[in-house]
Amino acid sequence: MNWFIPIARGGLKVYLFAFFAFVYVPLVLIVVYSFNSNPINMMTWSGFTTDWYAQVLGFKTKVATDAFYVESTDQLLAAVRNSLVIALVTTTVATVLGSAAAIAVYRYSFFGQRFYRTMLFLPMLMPDIVLGIALLLFFVSLGMNPGLLTIIIGQCTFLISYVFIVVSARLAGMDRTLEQASADLGAGEWMTFRRILLPQLMPGIIGGALLAFIISMDDLVITYFVAGAEVTTLPMYIFAMLRRGLKPEVNAIAVMMLSFSFVLASTGLYLRSRRSL
Repeated sequence: MNWFIPIARGGLKVYLFAFFAFVYVPLVLIVVYSFNSNPINMMTWSGFTTDWYAQVLGFKTKVATDAFYVESTDQLLAAVRNSLVIALVTTTVATVLGSAAAIAVYRYSFFGQRFYRTMLFLPMLMPDIVLGIALLLFFVSLGMNPGLLTIIIGQCTFLISYVFIVVSARLAGMDRTLEQASADLGAGEWMTFRRILLPQLMPGIIGGALLAFIISMDDLVITYFVAGAEVTTLPMYIFAMLRRGLKPEVNAIAVMMLSFSFVLASTGLYLRSRRSL
């Protein structure tokens, strides 16, 4: 069987290389072709240019006007603004409620605790299209007009679950003897929470908040169902552009979103993995 080990290792290396190539090569192509000067066929390289980024940001370039496919920079900026407002509000609500739920499940025992924990996992496991339809029917039955409020409520229903999981993982790795020692020294529950629990929990809370922010900015399916006709987010704007064909500006917008998400994700992972001294 000694001959099998080198073959297995070689096969594992090939699989690992193929996996990362399958995931990251398309992203590399998006970045490369976002600088392609060809306004008609982006798969045919015609030279390097940054005009597509400039046009997305509203600057005038030398590219012919009929090659510019972003109908209105104002519409694009409005979509970005809507996405940022929604992401900030939903992140704040989801972080507070998700962290509170994680602390409650961690510190207290109560009837139906396992069922409650399972129900918090369910929005993550449910298909987005099913959750989107369910939320749409719910809002219609309440007589609510689709808009920013329905998007915020809809995103909070599943973002709370993500924050809950991240904060729960942080709580699972904490030493509870510090809280017990604080209580033995006469500190109350609020003092123990503020001085002992919260500082240790903060990297997990920040990591969960950043994860919720990224997911909110990128969400399309659920937002599409509950947004209505008055509100457009950035993913919805890009989707509408793609329905009219793959245009050069789409690549530029995608790279900008990718860079923004990568910075936030890297920050969240760093904070999540940090150990309190």
